[in-house]
Amino acid sequence: MLKLAPIFSHHMVLQRKKRILIWGECDAEQVQLSINGVCAKAETRENQFRAYLPPMEAGGPYTLTVSCGEEKQQLEDVMIGEVWLAGGQSNMELELQNSFEGDRELAQIEKEAVRYYYVPKKPWVSEELLEEEAKSSWMCADRETSGVWSAVAYYFAKEISRKLNITVGIIGCNWGGTSASCWIGREKMEQNQKIASYVREYDEIIANQDFEEYCKEREEYIIYQTEFEKNVSHYYETCPEPTWDEAIRLFGENKYPGPMGPYSEFRPSGLYESMLTRVCPYSLAGFLYYQGEEDDHKPETYYELLSALIEQWREDWEEDTLPFLLVQLPVFRNVGEPDFKNWPLIREAQMRVSQTVRNTGIAVILENGEDGNIHPTKKEIVGKRLALQAFYHVYHLLDRQEAYGPVYRDFYVEDCRMVLRFENCADGFACHGEVTGFEIAGADKVYHAAEYRIEGSEIILWSEHVAVPEYARYCWTNFQNISLFGKNGIPVAPFRTSRKDGSRASGSRLSNEGVM
Repeated sequence: MLKLAPIFSHHMVLQRKKRILIWGECDAEQVQLSINGVCAKAETRENQFRAYLPPMEAGGPYTLTVSCGEEKQQLEDVMIGEVWLAGGQSNMELELQNSFEGDRELAQIEKEAVRYYYVPKKPWVSEELLEEEAKSSWMCADRETSGVWSAVAYYFAKEISRKLNITVGIIGCNWGGTSASCWIGREKMEQNQKIASYVREYDEIIANQDFEEYCKEREEYIIYQTEFEKNVSHYYETCPEPTWDEAIRLFGENKYPGPMGPYSEFRPSGLYESMLTRVCPYSLAGFLYYQGEEDDHKPETYYELLSALIEQWREDWEEDTLPFLLVQLPVFRNVGEPDFKNWPLIREAQMRVSQTVRNTGIAVILENGEDGNIHPTKKEIVGKRLALQAFYHVYHLLDRQEAYGPVYRDFYVEDCRMVLRFENCADGFACHGEVTGFEIAGADKVYHAAEYRIEGSEIILWSEHVAVPEYARYCWTNFQNISLFGKNGIPVAPFRTSRKDGSRASGSRLSNEGVM
């Protein structure tokens, strides 16, 4: 009996310049592998094996041969190149065919040296998951099949492939509407009291839950929500000026995300168990991650949550410095929703992680949000900015000034004015329209809109209402128009000069995640 893990299939991409782990089941004492004239073998233990091929340069196509006793499997059209795992929620999940000008890209996609493996999306380990895994396989770039790929991940891979002239493989491991807590092991969250509430709250829900009643409610929810989402999607596609309130009036209550319980895709650690660990530890160049929207109800702890996720994934892949490139949330607000100022805290946490957790990068896409649409469709710019991070942090082909836009560094006060200093803007700033969003405050921590003047790589702020400025912030809002950029076209990252300035998120958001 020889059975490879499902992710090993024809057309797969194996990571170059790293040892390559192949694992699976074999009932003989030893398994043997060969590819590109290179051989390896490993002993089996309780019918399980883990075999390592030595590092190889990019190339292919090759045939991987795996032998177990008298049984042999051959996987054809195997490439050695770069492999990245694309994680997160709906903005990473958003398909190429649904992205801005996705049809244009699909019309010429066959010429791109990009391949994709979509981790089967099942919320718990079951026979159905095993059946889906058995049918799963790596896909080559093709107009008929590539439409369902992550648009962000595809555009990233396209940039990397063209720049390095090698094949790039993406492992799509994402699910719309998911908290970062869905992708972290339970033990890891329990170790940190700041994020253990995710586990405690779930335990309280299921403590006295009638399992049969829960299953019944879940089935009813799936039927109802499927019809609801179909109707809402059609409404948004056909109505000239759609609104969420009108959609609810027409089609009834949005019951998303459904009842919480053991089969919910949104339970803590659930998708970590049923998706992420199923492809771990496939040899990688690094991780891409676009998430944060679903944790905006707990923005004050997102730094700890995201840090724990990175630590968990690196531990599981047994590489403490495996590159992790994340996307900072853009501007967004639901129509008619108050400004809860919770997204600024998520953005701040994301930037802070990129600055304090080693070997991480951040793609600032502040201007890429859409008013009233939590799923902005222009994903090419997101993929390209992630690629800039990879070219700087991982491949060392760019300098920091090229990969980053202006990022706040520090300030000083002179003549009752605050002078802000920035990194990554030696060439200064570029203004595309009226610049708004600068605020300053004195010791009372009451903020006032600030006037500004740009002098080279510094920005000077003042207000007639603030005699002695002590605090400043920029774009400390869920949504605003973005007009201030670096000369390289990347927007100034949002910031505040002190996390002790009194800014707090307030209220709770009304998410339409998962249905748009």
